[in-house]
Amino acid sequence: MGKGKAKMLTASQAAKKLGAAESSVRLWARQGKFPGAVREETPVGSYWMIPETALDGFKMGQPGRPSKRKPVMSPASASQTRSRWVRREKR
Repeated sequence: MGKGKAKMLTASQAAKKLGAAESSVRLWARQGKFPGAVREETPVGSYWMIPETALDGFKMGQPGRPSKRKPVMSPASASQTRSRWVRREKR
């Protein structure tokens, strides 16, 4: 390995190092989450080459569906909601 040249990994090799699925690594590369990643074209198809140094500070997201944050109600709107609820119960 020459000076200034980073070792390049395939998506499969990067996936093994990260403990992630190869399809996820290809998606992240397409999204530009690996600085210096390049897509190599061949007559048969294409593949991603990812610098090993790009994996050093990479953080994977949490698995599963992202949670929706509930809107924070101001104290005034919370009391209005409560009073509407009480009025409905009295009927």
